[in-house]
Amino acid sequence: MVLVHGNPETEAIWDDLVPHLSDQKIIRLSPPGFGSALPPGFDCSVDAYRNWLVGELGNLAQPIDLVGHDWGGGHVMRIAMDYPGLIRSWAVDILGAFHPDYVWHDLAQAWQTPQVGEQAVAQMASMPAEALARRYESLGMTAAIARKVAAGANGEMGRAILALYRSAAQPIMRDLGTGLPRAAAKPGLALIATEDHYCGGQTLARRCAERAGAKVAILEGAGHWWMCQQPKQGADAINSFLAKLN
Repeated sequence: MVLVHGNPETEAIWDDLVPHLSDQKIIRLSPPGFGSALPPGFDCSVDAYRNWLVGELGNLAQPIDLVGHDWGGGHVMRIAMDYPGLIRSWAVDILGAFHPDYVWHDLAQAWQTPQVGEQAVAQMASMPAEALARRYESLGMTAAIARKVAAGANGEMGRAILALYRSAAQPIMRDLGTGLPRAAAKPGLALIATEDHYCGGQTLARRCAERAGAKVAILEGAGHWWMCQQPKQGADAINSFLAKLN
């Protein structure tokens, strides 16, 4: 199993989920700028991250069950749509963001705005780690995970955030969503945390899951960081999905 996290995160977000997963042959991949260094010439666009993940998966043994959270889920969907031969299955929590009616959340729109975005990421990078950790904890991470994630915030992450979100400003996500039916080539799972307000909500996620031929698992009462808030329930949903493939 391969886990891919998103923004503004490091692989630490998976710490509480991993012990509950049935498959313990787990690899955590950190997208460039988000817990790993930016390679020279890497432009941090949506296509650059897709191509990065293609390269990483090509170096791993098959079969691969690919799980993505937040932007990690966005990168996973690009694989499911464009390179399904690289994976056995996929699971993501961001499907609603590919719906034609999806509107980027306020912070994303700030990052997509010249000068405003630069100010926002500069503020994040300059915030003391303890204060940033408290903020992440208030949003749903555990204290231990929040401290680890906050320690990974730096100028490189800020540059990656701006470039990634600006490369995905509408109508780009809407256009990418036209490829959802191609993701049905491999078994898929849409994880829907009912209190996650960044990804478009249940209705859009369900509609996209239907277009992608995906099963749906509802994490009732969980927010964006469901793997911190409900690690066992999240793992149970993934385990149940994968058990049917074995």
